[in-house]
Amino acid sequence: MSDEKTTLLEFPTAFPLKIMGEARDDFTPVMVAIVQKHAPDYDPASIEIRPSKQGKYLGLTCVIQATSQAQLDALYRELSAHPLVKMVL
Repeated sequence: MSDEKTTLLEFPTAFPLKIMGEARDDFTPVMVAIVQKHAPDYDPASIEIRPSKQGKYLGLTCVIQATSQAQLDALYRELSAHPLVKMVL
């Protein structure tokens, strides 16, 4: 077996992030700010927003131009640690 930290991705690559959290007015702008911190070229106009069936949660899909595994790891860590976020895929 090769090193477990080796990634199968080739960078740069378009990488979709799915972020789920409570449907609050500040959820989307806060998540976009975090994504742009790690991927400054991310265009927030490209975000896909889907409310849950009951309207209690929002699902955001942000496709970033990922440049490294370290970038993705840092982004996932910050998003996952945020109190508004329920799940990041």
